Amino acid sequence: MYKRILVPIDGSETAARGLAEALALARNLKATIRLLNLTSDLVPVAEMSSAIDFEKFRDGLHQFGQRLLASASEQASAQGVTAETALHGVGAGRVADAIVEEARRSGCDLIVIGTHGRRGVSRAMLGSDAENVARSSPVPVLLVRAPETVS
Repeated sequence: MYKRILVPIDGSETAARGLAEALALARNLKATIRLLNLTSDLVPVAEMSSAIDFEKFRDGLHQFGQRLLASASEQASAQGVTAETALHGVGAGRVADAIVEEARRSGCDLIVIGTHGRRGVSRAMLGSDAENVARSSPVPVLLVRAPETVS
């Protein structure tokens, strides 16, 4: 079955749900998970280039990513799951492409990714990294949806 599972994490609730699902799978399958955090500095550069010190911003993203990866790695260890970590900058590229490339590069045979499950206009306007991963991945992708909010 699956031996290496890629799990992109970004600190969101949907990513946490994806991680929980990946840990359960990995524990049952005795698989290794590869935790991935990607940083993208394009949005702040375009929107706030004069208001921030770019190097401090980038360092902050890097530190945040390291903390996320360390915390997720500790969760894996507590559940008896072997975890590897990777922290990469996306630069001008798309997040989905970087996730797919990481799966290829690291020999993962499954990607587990959280998704907001947006529909309609919000999906059209915001796009979906998870959907783009599912469309372009050479390996199976398990999309883990956020819980629906009760209004």
